[in-house]
Amino acid sequence: MCAGSGRPLRSPWELDSGCTADCAASPGSPGSPGSPGTRVPGVPLGAAVRRGAALGYVVARALALGDRLAADPEVLRARAGAALAALGVRFAASPGPGPLRVPGARAGTLVVANHISWLDALVLLAVEPVPLVAKREVAHWPVVGTLARRAGTRFLDRARVRALPHAVARLAEELRAGRSVLVFPQATTWCSAPGGPFRRAVFQAAADAGAPVRPVTLAYEQRGAASTAPAYLGDDDFATSLRRVLCAAGLTARVTAHPPLYGDDRRALAAAARSALSPAPGPGPTPGPGLRRTGGGSCCPATPAGRTCDPLPAP
Repeated sequence: MCAGSGRPLRSPWELDSGCTADCAASPGSPGSPGSPGTRVPGVPLGAAVRRGAALGYVVARALALGDRLAADPEVLRARAGAALAALGVRFAASPGPGPLRVPGARAGTLVVANHISWLDALVLLAVEPVPLVAKREVAHWPVVGTLARRAGTRFLDRARVRALPHAVARLAEELRAGRSVLVFPQATTWCSAPGGPFRRAVFQAAADAGAPVRPVTLAYEQRGAASTAPAYLGDDDFATSLRRVLCAAGLTARVTAHPPLYGDDRRALAAAARSALSPAPGPGPTPGPGLRRTGGGSCCPATPAGRTCDPLPAP
């Protein structure tokens, strides 16, 4: 774990994990924490420039699609996949994560994931387009903001703490109507898995709607080893983070969808969802008061978490 960042918090919804931009390894620099002396694989400058040009082309095509991007999930998935390919990001060769939405559920699925990078939204959209709830600032991010706006993302103003109950109620309505939603419920950036606790408020929406919660683990690797190159940490700016990704060689994304959770207690749901993302292998969370779990499976290793898109706090 890194030393404290010391930066002032911008709103009561935020949490300082103590991680700074120094926790993210750049290509050609020493590796991620826990592997001192290693070098992060990088690509030649010319290859990085070509990746940037390819990404610009993909974003331009996405803009040209207009409202069709949100109206057609397959088009959205294809554009997200094209953006990842332009960046040189591939999916791990292991079996796919399976559906993010829980099949057969009457309500929509609340998909919750750890958050390592601005890449996370692109990765999950390329797996299965699920509408995202994000902080308002994401709308203005290059690349991701463009796709997020066109994909129908719901943006929240984190400075308006009193609006939280209304936001949770609206989310519950969406789930009751059968519409699935993706959120990143950690409140800040973490440089080691599973990071900090999940903010509980968003799980109240699932409890109120009787909706399943699907925990999802996101991890990034380079040549089979965990990589922090994509991590968006501390006071890191988007341009610097994008440059690290453009220069990274052999970057792969691994997505693991864990068994769904049901329950009527937001604290139990939040704790169980975070437990599912634990790096320690073993059985999934044990059902407790207000919680029940379906299916089998075990937790898989996870990599450092990153900046959150939706830091919903516990009231």
